Amino acid sequence: MNNRKDVKNFTLEEFEKELENISEPDYRARQIFSWIYKRLAGDFSAMDNIPKPLREKLAQSYYIGAITPLKHLKSRDRTEKVLFRLEDGNLIESVLIYAGRRVTLCISTQAGCKFACLFCASGMNGFKRNLAVSEILSQIISLERNLKYKITNYVFMGMGEPLDNYENVSKAIKIMNSKYGMGIAARRITVSTSGLVPGIEKFKGLGLQVNLSISLHAINNELRDKLMPINKKYPLDKVLKACEDYVDNGGRMLTFEYVLIKGTNDAEKDIDGLVKIAKRLKAKINLIPYSPIPGVNFQAPMEKDVKTFEDRLLKRGINVTVRESKGRDIMAACGQLAGTQTT
Repeated sequence: MNNRKDVKNFTLEEFEKELENISEPDYRARQIFSWIYKRLAGDFSAMDNIPKPLREKLAQSYYIGAITPLKHLKSRDRTEKVLFRLEDGNLIESVLIYAGRRVTLCISTQAGCKFACLFCASGMNGFKRNLAVSEILSQIISLERNLKYKITNYVFMGMGEPLDNYENVSKAIKIMNSKYGMGIAARRITVSTSGLVPGIEKFKGLGLQVNLSISLHAINNELRDKLMPINKKYPLDKVLKACEDYVDNGGRMLTFEYVLIKGTNDAEKDIDGLVKIAKRLKAKINLIPYSPIPGVNFQAPMEKDVKTFEDRLLKRGINVTVRESKGRDIMAACGQLAGTQTT
């Protein structure tokens, strides 16, 4: 691509300044954004309300990037997983989850992951790099071009730690939300974090009513240190304090994700700890039955044990939902994304 820049790496305000530098009015930026994000144009030549000389000038300095779908798998439960190749050859995966009229896209934010949670495949091959804004948005655009049904919800729960790539993720969210971009309501977007405290603190300043979800998975530092190495740097008390500050500063209701692992974090004391944390932060609990990954000896809980765990939380006044692990047969469930061609 030589020295050309991907337009999708710019917010509208940034691209307006780019056009200003070549003596073009700012309304052209809005027209170009409409072509890219609403009409899903992949080339400047399609933009017939832009003067041809400007289209040619744009093509000399800019391009509209894309990512290449390599494999598209469909689960027995309708879940779909797409393996994408990036321009530099790195691989990422995105997942579509169907639930009634809701179609949720699970978006990746990094190639690989540096945080290596024991129950997650994304970090098993190490961390490659952050995704650019354009690569985050291209997952949405690529899938929308090929779908009959409009995506209704967007979760940053794919490969990587979103708040470790905060600048690019926050820019992508602003473009998603902008009326001149994708026009997606902020409340239909959820960002998940493993507990990156500086990222949670930055997230307070996003200024949008985007949902925040915290991967909890343990109610004490001893177990959380084992399951999630990030806890050694940002222990549970610091994570919960950052969450408290987030809520106090006008953040939306928090959700705690809790992967339920048989014989590891499913005892009565775990229920007691979850109740305490959820009540302290007036948070919702999402229970996620563990989905097996190769080389890891954890076991998934029985369905009846998940129900018992849920019922005990409900009886103690906790807002709890069991998130069905969809797409296990194509390795698309929570924690199974690895970004490899072996699936």
